[in-house]
Amino acid sequence: MPRSKREKGRGANNMGTVRKRIVKKNGKEYTFWEARYTERYDPGTGKQIQRSITGKTQKEVAQKLKAILSDIDDMVYTAPTKLTVNEWLDIWEKDYLNGVKPRTAESYRDIARLHIRPGLGAVKLCKLTHHMVQVFINQLSEERNGKPGLSPKSVKNVHGVLHRSLQRAVINRYIPFNPVNDCDLPVVEKPRIRSFEPEEITEFLREAEGHRYENLYRLALFTGMREGELLGLTWDCVNFKRGTISIYRQLVQTRTGGRKFSLGSTKNTKGRTIQPGVEVMKLLETIRSEQDKQRAVAGAAWKEEGFVFTNELGEHYTHAAVYCAFKKVVRKIGLPKARFHDLRHTYATSAIYAKVDIKTISENLGHATVAFTLDKYADVIQQMRQSCADKMDQFIAQIDPKRAA
Repeated sequence: MPRSKREKGRGANNMGTVRKRIVKKNGKEYTFWEARYTERYDPGTGKQIQRSITGKTQKEVAQKLKAILSDIDDMVYTAPTKLTVNEWLDIWEKDYLNGVKPRTAESYRDIARLHIRPGLGAVKLCKLTHHMVQVFINQLSEERNGKPGLSPKSVKNVHGVLHRSLQRAVINRYIPFNPVNDCDLPVVEKPRIRSFEPEEITEFLREAEGHRYENLYRLALFTGMREGELLGLTWDCVNFKRGTISIYRQLVQTRTGGRKFSLGSTKNTKGRTIQPGVEVMKLLETIRSEQDKQRAVAGAAWKEEGFVFTNELGEHYTHAAVYCAFKKVVRKIGLPKARFHDLRHTYATSAIYAKVDIKTISENLGHATVAFTLDKYADVIQQMRQSCADKMDQFIAQIDPKRAA
């Protein structure tokens, strides 16, 4: 005998909100179990906001309900969301990247567009599992359509952006935990520091003599400033009386929307003031004197923006122009793989060999911590230690009677 509507809606075995449901679709009858629960109360109306869960068996639904009610009591409940990874990334990029540097935000968006969206975009946030993420991470390194996979460092960057975006989803309680946690990543080999040898420095400066960017190269070598910091350096940051340079900005170029430049904070947003020495300050005085002459010649065409390094019209140099010119110089001296950043490394290693204390070197470079500097230049420091040990051996050999005998 068919059961009444009341019987169909009543909870089985006095389970209360768990009930058996029978529905017909295309003439076929389907049976399942459903439980309804109060997620919360609407603060405006005081009405219950209810949700339902379903399953094939009464036991399965009862277990789900028990877990949900426990989470609600413990205030760790996360409401199910229909958002896909793509939809969540749209929200994250629009509302949660305002606190990062423009260039960094662009990088995050590029990584999401090129890698995360194609791989995981269609998956619902609440369905995303740790194993799905691990498979996605593994596939990033694989060759596809004849193209090599990403390097370990690039894979780590993709993982970082995905983790950051989903951590915000956890904070917003769209998902109960971050499925990116504890993924296995490929080993990133520590890059070898490349700095110029003393004879290479001499050769480089000789080749750059009279070059448009000669003084820029010299300041990079003698201060360790980053390229963007040099290009964004303005005269109000140079104190000739005290012999100091304040570094708290860099020239930033956007990747989209044409060649647009702006002054942004330094790499780790940590400003610093360095005292480079008399010769560097003399070099800056020379640059200022030459700029005064260019300003007089340009007249009304001069663009007064306050930059230290400018062309004949007062316009700041660009990253691309400096890069192309630098590569021409290093190719001529037989160092085609050298990078502009190697000038910064050369400053650091030269300072270490000159026995400048590591804390001062770290502060001049603008590193976040001394520990970072020690790790970055560990090989150079180890060579210094070995050299010290060798000299000590020589000293002992000269003064120890037993060794002399």
